[in-house]
Amino acid sequence: MADLSLTGHLEELRRRLLVCACTWLSGFAVCYAFARPLFHMLAAPLLAALPRHRELVFIHATEPFVTYLKVAALGGAILALPVILWQAWAFVVPALEGRERRHALPFVLASCCCFGLGVWFGFGYVFPQIFRFLIGYGTVTGEIQPMLSMASYLSLSCQLLTAFGLVFELPIVVYFLARMGIIDHRWLAARRRYALLAAFIVGGVLSPPDIVSQTALAIPFMVLYEIGILVARFLVRPQDQTSPL
Repeated sequence: MADLSLTGHLEELRRRLLVCACTWLSGFAVCYAFARPLFHMLAAPLLAALPRHRELVFIHATEPFVTYLKVAALGGAILALPVILWQAWAFVVPALEGRERRHALPFVLASCCCFGLGVWFGFGYVFPQIFRFLIGYGTVTGEIQPMLSMASYLSLSCQLLTAFGLVFELPIVVYFLARMGIIDHRWLAARRRYALLAAFIVGGVLSPPDIVSQTALAIPFMVLYEIGILVARFLVRPQDQTSPL
């Protein structure tokens, strides 16, 4: 593909985007058939935190239909992700040098695994605590009853899961910067206090405005920061760096 003209590159890009779109549409169709159970599986941590005999509600007549469409779209994107990444890889790889080709695919796979690990951690371990705290705080007097809509929960859960996925990318970002020679483990270790401040700022920006959500993001950020220091120290050799500090 490196010898193709501009028109040839655009045609190649169009073909690969078409493959990605068709794959996503196929995944969307499959997930839409299971949209209801998928949404209830996603809502399980919140439903467990609600008082007895309380369920999610919808405010607008179109809300359930649109919510299930969004769930199917997200599920289709997840199912299509391997194909999308492969198409992106196949389009870019002819322009890479031999050394870059060897590292690009592991980099993409590691990034996907870290993002998935963050989503799994957030959903499985943090969601129950966050929603138990938030619902309990709002209903502690017994005078106020929760009435949460499907659309608002889907928006909040997607925001939180994306935030956890992005935070878990930190070791990959550190590795990339260390290989470029921009940082090293000594530079990272000397700036732990600033990293702690950044952790709570990131937690405040990416999570809802409550201390539990903010702390739930800040703690993994600091743990992953320490892992990043180890990555920069033991997995990046001086000869691997592409430019000096």
